[in-house]
This record gives sequence, C-alpha cells and structure tokens, in this order.
Amino acid sequence: MSNFMDYSDKLMDHFSNPRNILKVTEKEFQADGVGEVGNPQCGDMMKVWIKVDKEMDKIVDLKWKTFGCASAIGSTSVMSEMVVDNNGMKIDDALKLTPQNIMDRVGGLPSIKIHCSVLGDKALRAAIHDYLKKTEQTNRIEEVKTKVICTCLNVTDHEVEEQVLDGVKDFLTLQEKTKISTGCFTCREEAEKIFEQYLNKYFSNNNSK
Repeated sequence: MSNFMDYSDKLMDHFSNPRNILKVTEKEFQADGVGEVGNPQCGDMMKVWIKVDKEMDKIVDLKWKTFGCASAIGSTSVMSEMVVDNNGMKIDDALKLTPQNIMDRVGGLPSIKIHCSVLGDKALRAAIHDYLKKTEQTNRIEEVKTKVICTCLNVTDHEVEEQVLDGVKDFLTLQEKTKISTGCFTCREEAEKIFEQYLNKYFSNNNSK
C-alpha cells in the first residue's frame, strides 16, 4: 500500500495546489469538447472540458474535476499544464499524449497508483473526440483496430490494453477480469506476450516505484 512518502515532490505540489480545476459552471465555461471517464465502483471519476482555437487547431484552455485519489488529482493537474502551456497544444499532439508522458513529467508514481494517471489522459481524449464529432471531423478520430486473442471467450488485444491501463499488473488478475485463456488454453502464450507488451509500453519505467 502506498503513502504520501512514495510520491514525488512535483506530484505533491500539484495535489496540494491543483491547476486548472473548473471553478465556474459548465454553462459559463462554454467548452468546445467534454470528456468523462471513470469507474464508480472504485470511486475514481474524471471530467475534462476543453476550449479550442479552431483556426490554430489548438487546445487553448482545459479545465477538469475529479473524484479521485492524490495520484489522479496530481497527474491530471500536471497533464492540464502540459496541454495549455506555450499557448496551447495542437489537437494532433494532444491525441498522442500517453500516460507515460504524464508520469515522466510528474516524476513517476507508485506502481499500485499508475492506473490513476490514465484518468486524465482518457478524459482528455474523450473531450477531443467530442469536439471532433461536434465539428464534423470524425475522420480524425483513429479507429481502434482489435485482434481477437482468445477465441473461446472472444477477448481482444484492446481489452487487454484497457485492463493494463486500469491497473492490472499480473496475468492471473487479467484472467479473473477478462477470462482470457481459461477455455482451451491454446492462446496462453500469445496472451501473456501481449499482456507483457502493454505493461512495458505504458509502465516499464515505473514498475519499480
């Protein structure tokens, strides 16, 4: 179990003094895009509002609110600064922002709290997609191409990726949540390989935190 001593000074600063929290009503802010993600069962919820300079194709303002832990608050505060610094981030660059980018900026997170850093990233992506839909730019929304790994239970690589981003760190827990490779077992080797690939992709530099 983590405690505040496990957090970087930067994350603690952003937790104690979070930047860019929405302090007016949604109606007053007049967002161009809104994204909301989270899991009510674990208590972490995140909502992001963005304003876009349509001519420059930049996010020029970002506000957020969360019902979450110190990691969710601190990492999302950092993410908000990353997006609005230097007169705003290009839409395409914001879509490429990853949990790893945020964790690098915040100085890492305890391994059991890494999943909290993806809340802001997911909510930002949802807000951008909302904006693109409203402005009839759906061609810019990248379609998620999935591959079925476990044919018995119809589990895809995208589902494995989502579980990793939600904090699953061992294959047994992955099986409990998705039932992958619990039928004929022939996909076990491939499933474990893909699981490890996603762990390394997002959290390779933070597993020891």
